Amino acid sequence: MCPRHPNGTGRCESSSVRPEGTGGDPGGGSIVNVASIAGLHGVADRAAYNTGKHGLIGLTRTLAAEWGGRGVRVNAVCPGWVKTEMDAEDQASGGYPDADIVERVPMARFAAPGDIAQAVAFLADPARSGFVNGVAMPVDGGWTADASWNSLRLRKR
Repeated sequence: MCPRHPNGTGRCESSSVRPEGTGGDPGGGSIVNVASIAGLHGVADRAAYNTGKHGLIGLTRTLAAEWGGRGVRVNAVCPGWVKTEMDAEDQASGGYPDADIVERVPMARFAAPGDIAQAVAFLADPARSGFVNGVAMPVDGGWTADASWNSLRLRKR
């Protein structure tokens, strides 16, 4: 398991993946980093988390550029809000109610861990995403696509 911080992740990736050869041989493979929509936008009161996720997306793109010619694809998934223990802790401390998230997401729900797993599986599979390299894929139910205000968004349901 690699650390969540981009410097630690970079060290882990650099030490565990040493692309050999040129032009795609004989190396190859796929790295899928788990970033966040907080790496695509800012989220108030989460400066350290946002910084780390922005850095991870930058690392993802840099390694995609450096290693792509050797057959190693590097991508990231950027989950939106997922119902996990971390979310339950944040809500228990008064961070936000479910409605704050559900009303903001066009698909009107939290992500499930399986939603994120399916995106990782897609990006890792060379048969389905063999020419995808250097992307930060939101898996957020449309959160990053929708710039609507709440009343407009809710009228569409």
